[in-house]
Amino acid sequence: MTRTARQLLESTIRELAPDPGANRLVPLIARGEADRRTTLAALALEQRLVIAADRRSFLHLAQRSADAPEAAAFFTVLAEGEAVAGERLEGFAAACGVDESRARDHEPLPGCQAYPAYVAWLALNGSPADVVLALTANFSAWGGYCATIAGALREHYGFTDESCAFFDFFAEPAPDLDRRATAAVREGLDTGRLDERQAHRYGRLLQHYEATFWSTLEGTA
Repeated sequence: MTRTARQLLESTIRELAPDPGANRLVPLIARGEADRRTTLAALALEQRLVIAADRRSFLHLAQRSADAPEAAAFFTVLAEGEAVAGERLEGFAAACGVDESRARDHEPLPGCQAYPAYVAWLALNGSPADVVLALTANFSAWGGYCATIAGALREHYGFTDESCAFFDFFAEPAPDLDRRATAAVREGLDTGRLDERQAHRYGRLLQHYEATFWSTLEGTA
């Protein structure tokens, strides 16, 4: 029986869900035990770089999807979202004591930048339909992490809504993006351009690199 685009997305999200115990930093933040000016500041500094890189990757994927309008629309929305997220990140960075001088002098952590490096690789080499499926599965876990962090920042660190806006943005449901992802996956299935096995491989690697991001930051705690 052929699965629908929605069924394929849901099954891929389930299959690629990370081990609940794999990310040890988010529980640390949830308990209020991560230092604001070291670990949380490093999170802000690394995210600055991730957002800028991912936005360019998504724009490139949109350009590569000229003959796949649903995929192009999905990546365009992602790129626009990264621009919004970048603006909202500044409140969090300031609350962690990050100023322009510190940002300029920050040396990127290789383990944190492996994720955007792989997204850039996908932007150059991956079939857009496969990348849509892989990214959507990865975003599911990311949203949950952001919801936990947003709550912890308010409860344990006294952060304001402005300081938490970055995490609130990703924690909020995104029904329009979900619809666009479903439409892009359906387009890939209908045109024969979606390779489930390849998409699963991309998604597995994305999850691995995200886990590396968090474990690298844990080392700053």
